[in-house]
Amino acid sequence: MSCHLTFTSVGLFGFGAFGRLIVQHLTPHLPCLIHDPALPHGVNLPNGSQAASLTEAAGCDLVILAMPVAGMAEACRAIAPHLRPGAVVADVGSVKMTPAEIMQAHLPSHVALIGTHPLFGPQSARHGIAGHKIALCPLRGRAHLPVAAFLRARLELRVILTTPEAHDREAATVQGLTHLIAQTLNRMGPLPDRMTTASFDLLKQAVEMVRHDPPGVLDAIESANPFASGVRQEFLNLIAGLDRAYAGRN
Repeated sequence: MSCHLTFTSVGLFGFGAFGRLIVQHLTPHLPCLIHDPALPHGVNLPNGSQAASLTEAAGCDLVILAMPVAGMAEACRAIAPHLRPGAVVADVGSVKMTPAEIMQAHLPSHVALIGTHPLFGPQSARHGIAGHKIALCPLRGRAHLPVAAFLRARLELRVILTTPEAHDREAATVQGLTHLIAQTLNRMGPLPDRMTTASFDLLKQAVEMVRHDPPGVLDAIESANPFASGVRQEFLNLIAGLDRAYAGRN
């Protein structure tokens, strides 16, 4: 399948840290119209992008929702009347089941829907996104096929096709535990930096990658993922069991 897309513009809703990363890598290929009520008036934006009204951004061929899950339903209701027939709407959240339900419930049937989760962030992709992974969840229509081809060929991403439930089950361990451990170590700081091992240095790198994440990211990973609490509890139970075993030897 060709990687060519017929999109002529992207409407981006949300210009936080990840929204800026999106613009950085999409504007060489497509112009971006950015809508974010928190965007300062007159702010300098990257070449190929510009601030836009809600109506203008929602009227693009590809609409990307880059916002916390908590604000997604309101955003979907707001943009629904302005979406073009045949347009594609995608989210970029860390969980997929809830955003999928929201988009399917609030967005009109004449648009295609894709759930996406770029498995990287501003810290882990600070040297580029080529080679990083992105999960794609087809929700409505077949637009995920040319989108996947574009992501592979133009952005050099490794595309994983999956379902929202399968994504959230794996992410509960992959992200839930990573962020839990990293945030715990961050609260234990300052961490040793002289007599360290290679494995401990890797742990410190993990802490650095997530310590500056906005609260909404951690909340989505640990609270909005329906499988996270079970994984978290199993992990804590195993730690408690190890603690009892070693405490009994004293």
